[in-house]
Amino acid sequence: MKCPYCSNLETSVLDSRDSEDLATIRRRRECAKCTKRFTTYERTENIDLIVLKKDGRRENFDRAKVLNGILKACEKRPVSRDLIDQTVNKIELELRNLDTTEIPSQKIGDLVMRRLKSIDKVAYIRFASIYRQFADLESFEKELRTLSKKRS
Repeated sequence: MKCPYCSNLETSVLDSRDSEDLATIRRRRECAKCTKRFTTYERTENIDLIVLKKDGRRENFDRAKVLNGILKACEKRPVSRDLIDQTVNKIELELRNLDTTEIPSQKIGDLVMRRLKSIDKVAYIRFASIYRQFADLESFEKELRTLSKKRS
C-alpha cells in the first residue's frame, strides 16, 4: 500500500477491524519511511449493476444518486444520517441479490419509496411527488388519502 504522504510503498498494518455490516475491513497503517499513519478500507469488488432508464438508456448504478434522493426527501426531518446510510446499504444489497444485473429504474424508485414509507411519511411523500411526477394537486391528495387509509 502506497503512503499518501510520501508515496513510499513499504507500510505496515497496525490494526484491522470489520465494519458493522461485515462488508468492509478498516485498516490502520504506518509508513516505514515517514512513520505517518493513515487508514484504508478494503471491500469486495462488486459486479456493476446497469440501470435501465425509462427512455431506453442504460447507465451504471450510482449509489450516490440513491443517497442524494433520500437525503433531499429527508431534509429537515428527524431522520439520522446513520439511518439513511443503512437504508441505502439495504437497497443496494437488495438490488445486488436480484437474479439480474440489469435493473429498471422503476424498481429502484419503488424500493426507495417502500423504505421511506416505513421511515418517515413526509419524506415518503416528498420523494413520491418527484418520482411519480405529480402533475396536479389531485394526484398529491390521492397519494395522501392512500397513505392515510393504510394507517387506519
